[in-house]
Amino acid sequence: MENNFRKWITGLQHIGVPTDDMEKTIDFYKVLGFQTVLRTVNPEAGEEVTFLRLGDVTIESYENKQAAMVPGALDHIALNVTDIEEVFRMAKEKGFPMLDTKIRFLPFWENGVKFFTVLEPNKEKVEFSQYL
Repeated sequence: MENNFRKWITGLQHIGVPTDDMEKTIDFYKVLGFQTVLRTVNPEAGEEVTFLRLGDVTIESYENKQAAMVPGALDHIALNVTDIEEVFRMAKEKGFPMLDTKIRFLPFWENGVKFFTVLEPNKEKVEFSQYL
């Protein structure tokens, strides 16, 4: 079977931005016109998580009290996929540096999300994520 990731990737899902102050982060993006579309808690990490959206751009901010606080310190970009199991199989087959040994789940959105993360050549994290 051909490794055609394009078949399963539909575009950018979100950009992960860690924060030490959720309220300041929300206020900043609201000034730019973003709206809060989901505010929840990641039970795995015990962190508050807020998704902010403006048009096609979604920012996932999570208050982990470990934000680098330097330019270029985004945590990850997430690509939306339609078949997380197939993309996971292909990523392993291609030899991508896997940061997750299995597909993970978080109870975000209506039915949750499944995701996994790899490193790209510049050591940036790329998350593959499927809304359920």
